[in-house]
Amino acid sequence: MLSPFLAYLLSVVLLCRIARSQYSSDQCSWRGSGLTHEGHTRDVEQVYLRCAQGFLEWLYPTGAIIVNLRPNTLSPAASLLSICIKPSKESSGTHIYLDRLGKLRLLLREEDQAEGRVHCFSIQDGALFIEAVPQRDISRKITAFQYELVNHRPGADPQSLSAPCQPCTDAEVLLAVCTSDFVARGSILGVAEEEEDRTSVTVSLSRLYRQKTQVFVSGGGRAKRWTGFVKMPRQCGVKPGEGEFLFTGTVRFGEAWLSCAPRYKDFLRVYQDAQQQGTNPCHLDTD
Repeated sequence: MLSPFLAYLLSVVLLCRIARSQYSSDQCSWRGSGLTHEGHTRDVEQVYLRCAQGFLEWLYPTGAIIVNLRPNTLSPAASLLSICIKPSKESSGTHIYLDRLGKLRLLLREEDQAEGRVHCFSIQDGALFIEAVPQRDISRKITAFQYELVNHRPGADPQSLSAPCQPCTDAEVLLAVCTSDFVARGSILGVAEEEEDRTSVTVSLSRLYRQKTQVFVSGGGRAKRWTGFVKMPRQCGVKPGEGEFLFTGTVRFGEAWLSCAPRYKDFLRVYQDAQQQGTNPCHLDTD
């Protein structure tokens, strides 16, 4: 028969194993609990996430954690990446800082996180230092956010999801066809202003070459078309226009953001010229 002390010790070991299985990292996402910091509130845990996207969830935050977000492969291009985080609207209990070589810069206060807005910064700005706000009752506090690593077009603001408003060069258009999350041919049906200084553009597509996730949906019928919305900065001043465009862009946190969008006839000329010269970086069926 087990002594009371040994029975207690075994129960503690079992609870630790359960906690370890529930709060762990798979290199893309991390779940943790501040309860493991109790008695060690000055400890700072290092978290390493090496994926293009994922999430973090810190229950009952106490003390602090440092979150290192990096791509899963190292290359010179990695230094040009930006990191975007989107807090949950229920996120609370911490302040979030950028930590570069031990120097902290405030990114998000606790009250800012409830807005659920996307915040971006250069990967060279450092890691995330997430510090718990002292609370009498931590039982209702959870810090949670999604993150994505973003490869911006040259000249883009690393603190923004959107591409710059100026038209793409011919070379940028051809590259966008190969590397964008979505590539489609279609027309603009309408434009609506949204909050956060952005515009939502309603598009109708006659050809959908590629989409990373289902941001455009089929309308069915014999004349197959797709519809959906793409986002742009309000200052770009996009308006509904006649004719067809080639739409390319990225999908961020489930939303399509426009990058290069030349008129289709202009794209066709650039594409065919590059095809004749053998300089096309990839093939697109334009028939």
